[in-house]
Amino acid sequence: MKYRRLGKTEMKVSVVGVGTWQFGGAWGKDFTQDEVDAILDTASEVGINLIDTAECYGHHLSESFIGDYIARRNSRANWVLATKFGHNHADRNNAAKNYWSAEEVLLQLEASLNSLKTDYIDLYQFHSGPDEVFDNDDLWTMLDKQVQAGKIRNLGISIGSNDNLHQTDAASKVNAKAIQVVYNRLDQTPENRVFPSCERQDLGVLARVPLASGYLSGKYKPGAEFADNDVRSRHDKEQTAIKLQKVLEIQNHELPAGVNMATWALAWCLKHQAVTSVIPGCKSPEQVIANAAAADLDLVSEDHPSAWKETKPV
Repeated sequence: MKYRRLGKTEMKVSVVGVGTWQFGGAWGKDFTQDEVDAILDTASEVGINLIDTAECYGHHLSESFIGDYIARRNSRANWVLATKFGHNHADRNNAAKNYWSAEEVLLQLEASLNSLKTDYIDLYQFHSGPDEVFDNDDLWTMLDKQVQAGKIRNLGISIGSNDNLHQTDAASKVNAKAIQVVYNRLDQTPENRVFPSCERQDLGVLARVPLASGYLSGKYKPGAEFADNDVRSRHDKEQTAIKLQKVLEIQNHELPAGVNMATWALAWCLKHQAVTSVIPGCKSPEQVIANAAAADLDLVSEDHPSAWKETKPV
């Protein structure tokens, strides 16, 4: 595994992390604690130290799986835990509540600490909220107090639009030190404005959805159907068809012989100098291993995207 500095946080994180939305049950599978244990054990064995989750992934279910695992393994110091706030799904029908208010976010923070069975969060991220709730001085003042109190080590922003320059440019102002953004071979939008802003501010970058919701895994062919309990069943059908056709073209023209498609897609993201780490989801230990292998692939030439060299892990 290789490690990179996550911007001004100064934390060293593995270039491949574990995204855990799937643990909340939204991706066509309900997980057991034993299955989560096996995934995180494998992640630890291959050198991964970054876990990204959110309070809304199954309403703290993903966080609880992770917290139970880390508590039983007594391994808190071995992990960089990143979670998020703002999308509290427990009472979404209550229009009177502002889930982005300082008071509500403080409640979410305490609930996340309890679920994760920890007294601090390494990276606490504003979760894809609109600009009008982002521009709330009371929220960031409260969060800064929690940093001073030691409950939060670092603040981050998970931008909803992968071209949200307003929130990215304001990161240093609100003491956020990392940006999370959608970035993958099918969607390179952050390269235009978000990444340059991150580099100017020395912000860490977590690339989420690096496998394009699994479409870049190579597992799905044009015409693939998804179960009703899989979030991809709600994606626009026409756009899904276009993406799967594009993936097929990438497999035929860019994927080197003998290289796993998911491994290649993650390594493709990591070749950009602004990207600190990719945080793909995974449903099995085998997928963790395939994801981690991306750390051992380096793109030789920007002009020849199918030319790769293998490097030894750190």
